[in-house]
Amino acid sequence: MDTDLKDWTNMKIALLGYGTVGRGVDKIIGERVDDVEVSRILELPDRLSDPRMTSEYEDIVSDPEIGIVVECMGGIEPAHAFIMRALEAGKHVVTSNKAVVAAHFAEFAACALEHGVSLFIEASVGGGIPWIAGIEKARRVDEVTSFSGIMNGTTNYIVYAMLKDGADFGEVLAEAQSLGYAERDPSADIDGIDVKNKTIITASVAFDVACEKDIPVSGIRNLTKADLDLFGERGLTVKLLGRGVQQDGRYAVAVEPVAVPLESLEANVPGNFNLVTLDATTVGELKFYGQGAGSLPTGNAIVQDVLDCVRGTRAPEYDFSRGLAYEPELLRASYVIRAAQAPAGSEPYAEGAWLVRDVTAADARALLDEALKTDPAAFMAALA
Repeated sequence: MDTDLKDWTNMKIALLGYGTVGRGVDKIIGERVDDVEVSRILELPDRLSDPRMTSEYEDIVSDPEIGIVVECMGGIEPAHAFIMRALEAGKHVVTSNKAVVAAHFAEFAACALEHGVSLFIEASVGGGIPWIAGIEKARRVDEVTSFSGIMNGTTNYIVYAMLKDGADFGEVLAEAQSLGYAERDPSADIDGIDVKNKTIITASVAFDVACEKDIPVSGIRNLTKADLDLFGERGLTVKLLGRGVQQDGRYAVAVEPVAVPLESLEANVPGNFNLVTLDATTVGELKFYGQGAGSLPTGNAIVQDVLDCVRGTRAPEYDFSRGLAYEPELLRASYVIRAAQAPAGSEPYAEGAWLVRDVTAADARALLDEALKTDPAAFMAALA
């Protein structure tokens, strides 16, 4: 098919999935965009409630009038197979699926280049925040030397509510679930897996590398009100951050709770909002703030990608040919570990808490793993 979309006056697109995000995309396009039409929607056979819906993917990939496939199903399979088939069929792909992009980014990028189409992933990190486009724009001139940020609204909401209401973790988590901010199984959020996927994607774009997937990851599952009080007495609070740094042909990334100063912007991000930061050669520090999830914010990011594609204003290419080496030594900090026993090489920080100075994120995670063997409730945070 002709993949030069600038001449298309009414682009037909297909949605894969019609859940929270898919409905948001359909709503925004139907109400606010004139030159794009949602012509097909892939849905389960027992949910075909709209004449545009089909349960047969072949109806979509074989349709020459469909120029863009928007994947918002979630999960790895069949999303991975569907994206590959769309790219191979010469269709551009827009996706909000951070799990599948983190797992198969390099494969998708190579396939898109081979078939002369584009892969758009703005909505996979930061919801409605123009984070990926911001990184790409910065990289036109600069080297992105580091990034960090609150990339998960659920965990930010939990910490924010614990501080605001003086509540315990379990109580706030239950409230977040009742409000729809947290899944029934919250593991991906509170154990840092969601932020891991977003960190891998961010590092891949920012550093132009197929990011290492075996990275240090710690979450906030064991965070307590007492932990927040302990850090608060020292002018700090805890935020779950994804972080990355690169220099001299090397890079490192990690996901972990970080104790940040109470006066910092990160400490004051409310509710389920996100705040992500990059640092680059000439522009310096840039911060991006906004809703990191939800039907309309994420739908907005997808529609922005669709419009960039249709109007030819942006056509991302990712080749990951830079050859950076993954080097955990680049990401170091001092860590506070609350545990029943003192970790190796630590010194007292407070009653029941220990300070380990100047270690890598990987070594800190190893120390936490040791502590968890004897104290399943142990918790760790880096000092910013």
